[in-house]
Amino acid sequence: MSGPSRARGAGREIRARSLGPLPEVQPGDDLAALLAAAAHAAGGLAPDDVLCVAHKVVSKAEGRIVPLTGVVAGERARELAAGHGKDPRVVQVVLDESAEVLRAQRGVLICRTHHGFVCANAGVDASNVEGDAVVCLPRDPDASARALRAALPARPAVLVTDSFGRAWRHGQTDVAIGCAGLAPSIDYRGAADAHGRRMRATWIALADQVASTADLVRAKASREPAAIVRGLGAHVTEDDGPGAATLVRPAAEDLFR
Repeated sequence: MSGPSRARGAGREIRARSLGPLPEVQPGDDLAALLAAAAHAAGGLAPDDVLCVAHKVVSKAEGRIVPLTGVVAGERARELAAGHGKDPRVVQVVLDESAEVLRAQRGVLICRTHHGFVCANAGVDASNVEGDAVVCLPRDPDASARALRAALPARPAVLVTDSFGRAWRHGQTDVAIGCAGLAPSIDYRGAADAHGRRMRATWIALADQVASTADLVRAKASREPAAIVRGLGAHVTEDDGPGAATLVRPAAEDLFR
């Protein structure tokens, strides 16, 4: 997105509203139809809305559920599981979803996924999953966001979100792992600050900030996977845009290895 001037102005307001609970999503369900019905009950969608959807319902609808009964753990998975108090079958799924295991300490596997995300357990999660199974991240979260946007009334911007931990900070915050129709970042580098100095490093991860805003109105463990964020029309784009993949820092720029 060019120039910070579009974000200037007094009296700006951003509002977030949960869409409420959805039915339990199953593989093959029409998630866009479920979201559209929930949005209609909440007053409908507008073209400059940003609809934030937790990845788990996206993954479930796309069939990214792995029954553990069919998983055979390999030698490395068994070794990691024994050393970190984990189910070797779950560790095998984590390895399958990982391009690289960066750290394995104190029962935590920090992995780089095939998407390039760095997160615990490669995003593999057993919470809010029926039966002896785990859910993996969507194979292409940006494509998932684009498909949802195309199928929703009014074509709002769509974020697919997940909770990530952060280096050097306790707690988790939601980030955008998929994005369609929203400028994923605002680059202020080269612009002048209030004193006329050129900014060199200010580069705002807008999509992540919006994802975190939406998470504030979604009660945990309540089957409320989606929220509408309003007031960001200046950043909503007609085209789907480059996606959240542009927020992934390349491994060559990793200062913490």
